[in-house]
Amino acid sequence: MFKYTLDNKRYHTLNYYYQNKYGCKVFKVSLNAHFTCPNIDGTKGYGGCIYCLNGSGDYNDDTDLITQFNEVKEKLHKKWPKAKYIGYFQANTNTYAPVEELKKKYELILKQDNVVGLNIATRPDSISNEVLDYLDDLNKRTDLVIELGLQTIHDKTADLINRGYHLDEFEDCLNKLNKRNINVVVHIINGLPYETKNDMIETIKYLSNKKILGIKIHMLHILKNTQLFKLYLKDSFHVLTKEEYVDIVCDQLEYLNEKIVINRITGDPDKEELIEPTWLTKKFGVLNEIDKELKRRNTYQGFNRSILNKVKQICENNLKPNDIVVDMTCGNGNDTLFLSNILTKGFVYGFDIQKQAINNTKELLNKNNITNYKLFNESHDNIDITLKDYIGKISLILFNLGYLPNGDKSITTKSNSTLNALKKAFKMLNKKGIILIVLYPHKEGKEEEKVIKKYLKENNIKYNEYHNTDNKEAPYLIEIKQ
Repeated sequence: MFKYTLDNKRYHTLNYYYQNKYGCKVFKVSLNAHFTCPNIDGTKGYGGCIYCLNGSGDYNDDTDLITQFNEVKEKLHKKWPKAKYIGYFQANTNTYAPVEELKKKYELILKQDNVVGLNIATRPDSISNEVLDYLDDLNKRTDLVIELGLQTIHDKTADLINRGYHLDEFEDCLNKLNKRNINVVVHIINGLPYETKNDMIETIKYLSNKKILGIKIHMLHILKNTQLFKLYLKDSFHVLTKEEYVDIVCDQLEYLNEKIVINRITGDPDKEELIEPTWLTKKFGVLNEIDKELKRRNTYQGFNRSILNKVKQICENNLKPNDIVVDMTCGNGNDTLFLSNILTKGFVYGFDIQKQAINNTKELLNKNNITNYKLFNESHDNIDITLKDYIGKISLILFNLGYLPNGDKSITTKSNSTLNALKKAFKMLNKKGIILIVLYPHKEGKEEEKVIKKYLKENNIKYNEYHNTDNKEAPYLIEIKQ
């Protein structure tokens, strides 16, 4: 099970976040404080974003805040009688008012029983310095989250949807909130007109490296009587199918830092107002399809943050409990431990030339009560001699090249011994055996890369190459199957 979930999800759920923090169910009470928006009243523009009907959240309520709060609270309280509440200022731009008006409305909700915090939805161009000072004070007194509507990092799309600000303004606002240690949740929209899948992935990659608490992923809603609907009638731009949306969201999750909390992963539009996509009306069906696709891929949030996750995926998908495998570079023992846990009835052999690595691995394995292993403090190019009784019997051989993490970086695997070990590895494999090689493009690693690829090419050996980043200096994986 993914470590940041309580309900077998493969992403960091909001329920896990709150349960872990408060030890009970926490739910948001959506509120309309009757604020407007600088993109509606003419300060930045008129009409709002082109997909907007009645402000952020498409939520309209003329009743007072306490009545709204009690109505929502009582409804949810029947299901979770011991829950705590977050006051969620959702509709329109909830920092776009004088500080005294904000204080009056925010503090009113904070006074209600069992309210542990506030979520405030706003725009990055609508937090004045005076408001920021007040938010700083609030953050010291309650669980405060500022939700920023970004939607996309691409300014061309931002202009098309009449967002009213560019990415530099978002960055400036995020930096100011980060400096005050105010938690931020960012909204994005998949399926914006003319954006490609790669555009949407780029938005996630950008956010994954930012200091944010969480993210909300929406599918574009085309609603009646919006400028977006008029554009759709005019140009018939492509609307993502459910299958496309699920595929994109799963890709996005794989790139997203696992510590970022998924506050929402699909939209929940008003059925009476929705034009497209109609599949959005079956919210739980979309959620189930995302779960199924991640399970099918055997991936999870943050999967692409490390190439070693791909190594683990291949091992999990191919190894059987009674297989025999070899870890050609024990290091600190993490790979050896992982393999040993898969092979409940099998065996792991490990090699490393550094005594420190052997000791570190043995200590880790013993700490985890692992017994199905044997380690050799010698070069991995002795594999055919040391394991001569297992020629043709090994299911997987793993090379995680480079130097010992937190050890002497001047001691690395060498191209000559690595190539010799690789040549010998082929005859050690059984008929369905796999060789995995993790290459690190530092100075010696580039030499290893050169000789390995030359050898594979000269001998017409087919292989798969996996990269989890566009960075040419990042480690990557070569997979060779018999």
